[in-house]
Amino acid sequence: MKNKMFAGKQIIITICLLVTVGILCILRDIPVQAAETHLTGETDISTIYNEAGTAETPEEIYQPNTGNVVSITYNDGNGELNGSLRILIILTLISIAPTLIIMMTSFTRIIIVLHFTRSALNTQTAPPNQILIGLALILTFFIMEPTITAVYEEAYVPFENGEIDQEEFVEAAMEPIREFMYPQTQLKDVELFMDIAGLEWDGDIETIPDSVLIPSFMVSELRTAFWIGFMIYIPFLIIDMVVASTLMSMGMMMLPPTMISMPFKILLFVLADGWALIIGNLVQTFY
Repeated sequence: MKNKMFAGKQIIITICLLVTVGILCILRDIPVQAAETHLTGETDISTIYNEAGTAETPEEIYQPNTGNVVSITYNDGNGELNGSLRILIILTLISIAPTLIIMMTSFTRIIIVLHFTRSALNTQTAPPNQILIGLALILTFFIMEPTITAVYEEAYVPFENGEIDQEEFVEAAMEPIREFMYPQTQLKDVELFMDIAGLEWDGDIETIPDSVLIPSFMVSELRTAFWIGFMIYIPFLIIDMVVASTLMSMGMMMLPPTMISMPFKILLFVLADGWALIIGNLVQTFY
């Protein structure tokens, strides 16, 4: 039964194809010609080779009569990016912005120190992660503002004015960022990645490749952030030890020391104006 149905469908499809071919063979040739001549912009060069109605044979009718040429005109040597291309570049920058913020700014050190502060206070989720990330972003923008301004003035503005090309734009944009990263990078980290890459370094910042400077900067930021976090932990650790010793001497061994020490930690932190002290000294480490 299935074979008969399949054979019937094949016959119907074959008949339809034959009818279509017959109709195409019966149709007469329809000549097509250009209605008018179009010029390229404001010049006198026409994109139409022959005027409308000048074809004498069927072969001339079917010949291409339009110059498939794309021209880009610059005004006084300056050009502007197409709107679609601008959107593509902006979306690309937005997609890689989190990675750039983590790798080449002060965000890593700030967010790690803030998390260490919260852990030392033993307040669990106070302040919440959203507050810490927002604070880290604001401080990052505050610290990186001179660098961002330099990138805008030295790279973006000349590129928009057509004074430099894409390659020069990237080099000019990386220069202020490199000047920010290098003072925060320890020499042993640069030498470490230079040895891994099999490169020789003469000690000059200009000769450090970006592929070496960026990971060196990140490792140095992690080391510095953990060292600051350790220094933050010391006074709160002393409070924990004093509270634990007091509870032991009073025979209250079943009472968790952290439950008693947390109010004292918060009190000490508030009296010492801890947030201003930590944030102020943390920001000054970048200057």
